[in-house]
Amino acid sequence: MSVLQKISLNYTTKSGKTSEIVLSYQLFGKPLHEAPIVMINHALTGNSNVTGEGGWWNPIVGTNKVIDTNVFTVLAFNIPGNGYDQVQSNLIENYKDFTARDIAEIFANALDHLKITQLFAVIGGSVGGGLAWELAALKPTLIKHLIPVASDWKSTDWLIANCYIQEQILNNSSQPLVDARMHAMSLYRTPESFKAKFDRILQKEENVYAVESWLNYHGNVLNNRFQLAAYKMMNQVLKTIDITQGSNDFIEVASKIKSNIHVVTIDSDLFFKAKENWDTYVDLKSHKDTVSISEIQSIHGHDAFLIEYDQLEAILETIFKPQEVF
Repeated sequence: MSVLQKISLNYTTKSGKTSEIVLSYQLFGKPLHEAPIVMINHALTGNSNVTGEGGWWNPIVGTNKVIDTNVFTVLAFNIPGNGYDQVQSNLIENYKDFTARDIAEIFANALDHLKITQLFAVIGGSVGGGLAWELAALKPTLIKHLIPVASDWKSTDWLIANCYIQEQILNNSSQPLVDARMHAMSLYRTPESFKAKFDRILQKEENVYAVESWLNYHGNVLNNRFQLAAYKMMNQVLKTIDITQGSNDFIEVASKIKSNIHVVTIDSDLFFKAKENWDTYVDLKSHKDTVSISEIQSIHGHDAFLIEYDQLEAILETIFKPQEVF
């Protein structure tokens, strides 16, 4: 496993709160500054360990994979407060003081610290894709290929509503992590996915439906590996994605981004709706030539970016094929 490294940064949030941020990260593949750099942003309960032992994106990141660690340097930051470093003092209790833009600025400051002035690509799924959008808006010339997957440039009303429900569960439930995770899992999949997987099977020995057992399992697994303050912080970041910073003028902001923008959407996503992504593509295409969209076909909803690897790999090959790198 790649060594977990740390950067200490003094940061003042948009809300005016100053704190010491300990940002942890991992590097994979070629040594830093010796190859094109791919930055990967993790999802809500993910972390910087993207490949190798326990790597959550092993199917597409690694030796001879589509994001090839023989070719690229892969950089992955942990979203501050996600708890991956297991240091209690690095958790963020005042989560409401932070937004997705704050996290993008912290990432940008860390890139400056590492003397990184150009990224071949930034890719992220779910909230990680939202942070990719935020970083691109903050640093319009930094990224050659911007690849938000199962994500969007803003948190919609639907997403904000569900993040609010998550926050209420986290603050009021007697088993907050378990209950919040069970609620979230029902949003990450679709009714069709549940039918294909469970089909109303009753586990007679436990007298529970298989879908109930599955939800309990995921709730308990997260409860055993995650921390309450971390979940609250990640939920807050997800809730506050907005590259316009409240101005609602998406085109004015996005048209300044110099990156090649490759939107990857999922036809059945109930969390970041495909229609929103297609609207983004259509609106931006009339102002910017270097924007494209690809759609993963799946019954599995939002989680398809962690399931439909053959489709995702085929999409990414057009960006990461060797002749396009140098």
